[in-house]
Amino acid sequence: MARDSQAALVALNRFGFGARGGASGDFINAASDPRGFVRSELARPNGALLEVPGLLSTAALGRQVFDYQDEIRQAREAAKAAQPAATETPAQPSPDARQPRRSNLSLSTIAKEITAKDPAMQAADNAGSAMTSPGATPPSVNPPKPQPQPLNIIQKTFRAEALARLQRGVVADCGFLERLVVFWSNHFCISANKGALARMWAGSFEREAIRPHVLGRFADMLQAVEQHPAMLFFLDNQQSLGPESRAGINRNRGLNENLAREIMELHTLGVGGGYTQDDVTSLARVITGWTYAGRQGQLGTPGTFVFNANAHQPGAQKVLGKVYEPNGVAQGEAVLADIARHPSTAKFIAAKFARHFVADDPPPALVAKLTDVFTKSDGDLKALANALVDSDDAWRAPLAKMRSPYEFLVATGRLLARNPEEPGRYLNGLNVLGQPLWSPAGPNGFPDTNAAWASPEGIKLRLDISAQIASMLADRLDPRDLLELVAADAASTETRRTIERAESRQQALALLLMSPEFQRR
Repeated sequence: MARDSQAALVALNRFGFGARGGASGDFINAASDPRGFVRSELARPNGALLEVPGLLSTAALGRQVFDYQDEIRQAREAAKAAQPAATETPAQPSPDARQPRRSNLSLSTIAKEITAKDPAMQAADNAGSAMTSPGATPPSVNPPKPQPQPLNIIQKTFRAEALARLQRGVVADCGFLERLVVFWSNHFCISANKGALARMWAGSFEREAIRPHVLGRFADMLQAVEQHPAMLFFLDNQQSLGPESRAGINRNRGLNENLAREIMELHTLGVGGGYTQDDVTSLARVITGWTYAGRQGQLGTPGTFVFNANAHQPGAQKVLGKVYEPNGVAQGEAVLADIARHPSTAKFIAAKFARHFVADDPPPALVAKLTDVFTKSDGDLKALANALVDSDDAWRAPLAKMRSPYEFLVATGRLLARNPEEPGRYLNGLNVLGQPLWSPAGPNGFPDTNAAWASPEGIKLRLDISAQIASMLADRLDPRDLLELVAADAASTETRRTIERAESRQQALALLLMSPEFQRR
């Protein structure tokens, strides 16, 4: 039984989000057939989709941004008109002299205006960060507390998307599919801190570009990601104009290489993957004109991907030694399809996949196996996931990696059988622990190494959060029973004795949440 229990611990922690509390029977089910327990989620073709009433498409959310911007402008104009007259009342300006209403604002401009000028949004952000949460530092009592403001549409959308994602993670049987979603979403990351549009679209980006392809083909996910308005906005491709295109000549502007560089460096080939600066520049030319429709919808439905031929660099382009003839948007799609199948991409993805799930320095044999599966299956991500589960190396490696803050908080919700009804505590906990939801510091995403999350300061913050959770819930739970749900007889003697000798239930629960059996995966 001991060997089955250890395999169950690996199944639940390495591949999933840990055992659920209550009467789920997760540990028993995992112990009876560890690999089958993990693989069962891969048998659900649409299991990664997240279809929740009220969550809108990217296009619909784009329209809401436009409408919300109109409301802000009208409120500003009304407030300005209501201001008391000056000592010397100037003559009333004629209608023609008033500031004209700008009707051709781009989505980028609107995003910047909303972020910079909307006090309701800033107040909501400040209020959210100051909410009492596990590990959060109480706000100072000296400054006057800001009056609570109703959440605007952008904050409401972000919180609704966050709640749907968190709830799915807490209730999932094993959580392997959700772990895959988190992996790929971080691999192809955007940041909600880019501006109002990115915050509005963070959840829909994951729902539309990541989830449908988690068990599909890498090439399809790659195209969906690079053509999604959220990614185009995040990496400024809507600003990139072919120098010799009609728009480039008229505006005297040229390329923005952000998206092209990250496609090669972070999304596919990886550093040292065989590309040059010339390849980056050529790819940037190829994907000029990849943008999203703006307010007026002249190129398409506002907030959707469109190809602007007037901004596209004309002519053939050479990328990685192959010449791609001019063919509109298909030119860029052909480049992405070839890069997705490049040998360097297979090696880069396989190594990163193994590093995430198994070890910071994954077994070379495992990386080689995953590379081979990726190549021979034409980037079949379901085959890649199955190959990982089938590998003995993935089960033999010790549980040495620290759970990320997101994994830690979701695992806690699962063990305590508390499906979140609102996302505030989770979002604030993630902020405190340094992994704000959908908001990495750069396009390389959140770090995926043990050292990133196992720092002394990080451990202290986890202990603070564990202690606060225990102070609220320990009276209703027996930590010794929870230890059986977490690890059963795979729990170490040291962990078992530490919990049994705790001075109180509260201390015992905090120690359980900080135990290697709970923190390591």
